[in-house]
Amino acid sequence: MVQAPDLVHQTSRIRHMERDLGLPVKAATLGMLFYYLFFSNWLHETNGVIDATGDAPPREGEWDIIRRFYLVYLVANTGAAAMFLGMRQLPVRWIQRVVFHIGWIDALFLGALTVVTGGFDSVLYWAFPGLIIRNAVSNSVASRQIALNLIVTLCYLLAGVVDRSANQWQYQLMDLTLLAAIDQGPQDMVTEPSLRLCMLILMTVCCYGVQVLFDKQRVAESEAREYMLRQEQLQATGRLAAEIAHQLKNPLGIINNAAFTLQRTVKEGKTITQQIRIIREEVDRSDRIITELMGYARLSDGKVERLDVAEELDRAIDMVFPAGAKYDVKIHREYAAALPPLLMQRSHLSEVFVNILQNAREAMDGKGNVQVTTQFGDGYMVIVTIADDGPGIPAEKLSKIFEPYFTTKEKGTGLGLAIVKHNTEIYGGTVAAQSELGKGTLFTINLPAKTIMKLRR
Repeated sequence: MVQAPDLVHQTSRIRHMERDLGLPVKAATLGMLFYYLFFSNWLHETNGVIDATGDAPPREGEWDIIRRFYLVYLVANTGAAAMFLGMRQLPVRWIQRVVFHIGWIDALFLGALTVVTGGFDSVLYWAFPGLIIRNAVSNSVASRQIALNLIVTLCYLLAGVVDRSANQWQYQLMDLTLLAAIDQGPQDMVTEPSLRLCMLILMTVCCYGVQVLFDKQRVAESEAREYMLRQEQLQATGRLAAEIAHQLKNPLGIINNAAFTLQRTVKEGKTITQQIRIIREEVDRSDRIITELMGYARLSDGKVERLDVAEELDRAIDMVFPAGAKYDVKIHREYAAALPPLLMQRSHLSEVFVNILQNAREAMDGKGNVQVTTQFGDGYMVIVTIADDGPGIPAEKLSKIFEPYFTTKEKGTGLGLAIVKHNTEIYGGTVAAQSELGKGTLFTINLPAKTIMKLRR
């Protein structure tokens, strides 16, 4: 399945088709119809019923209905035009609804004109394919587009059926000697309406097929740009982090060597020796932190890939809760269908899921329940939640759990959840935690399937 175009692309299509092109064409068409309906003899020349002299008697009742329908149609289009002209100030979803509703109103009005201009034989038939193409461009959502174009086809079919029914009723009122001549016309046209209807249905299918092909190409190009953007950003950040860590390790090494030499040289002075030992211990601790930091911020390794969220979650669960370990933990999975792929490095996403799952396992002491869910959020976000029924986190510590080196474990480094926050934010995502003592902890991870999603105005 091809995803619908993003809001920027949809807005651009509506602006070009409905406002820039559609409004001038529709204004000219409405002006012409106003003249023909109220000031000309067009209605006497376009009827398809034959009388004894071979002329077409006008059906005044139908034309009165058309004139009234035209006035309603004019008001509806005036309101729609005002919204299209001010579409920059209106929500995109409002504009999409207006496009959809004005589409079926156009089809209905065109069908009404077709009834009084010859039905199946009306020259206005050729406006129906144009309406189908216009709907395909303006309505990028497949369900709306197909529904609208089927309504267009149905309006043409009903227009032809109504016209023939009206003609047959008039035939019955005419002299019986004319019936043979009258019946000649409709019988000659039996196959043509079927061909015309088939053409409209074929155009509906072809327009949707062309949109699918264009959307596939658009998505491929968008993902390629997104891939390159993220890869370049990660590589640049990774090089900077590696350079900072490298520059810090060199002076620490020099300080450590100098302290070691000084300690061996100084024999007397217990206080001095103790201070030198403290310096060496702190240098070693700083060196370990920087070494971990280099792994924590090593962004240039690896490549950005298209990752399936469900597959990555399953892989992380298998790593943290391997079958052979026989943890007494029940994993409850609830994955939404058809989520868009994430453009990330697999190692970064894996660290996010693994660290949170490890925290849950350790908090529950290997016994309990873990609930893992995924869903599609607003702004093209993928939302992942991981909840456990462990002892929970005290409120005074909850706000600090994502800070580097903050830990409540005796042997913890305090970098696990800091890595989760870091790896999430470098892709434009967010992570948050909710917890209550005795009721467990819930982590919510928001990851964007796209990073460039702001609506241009």
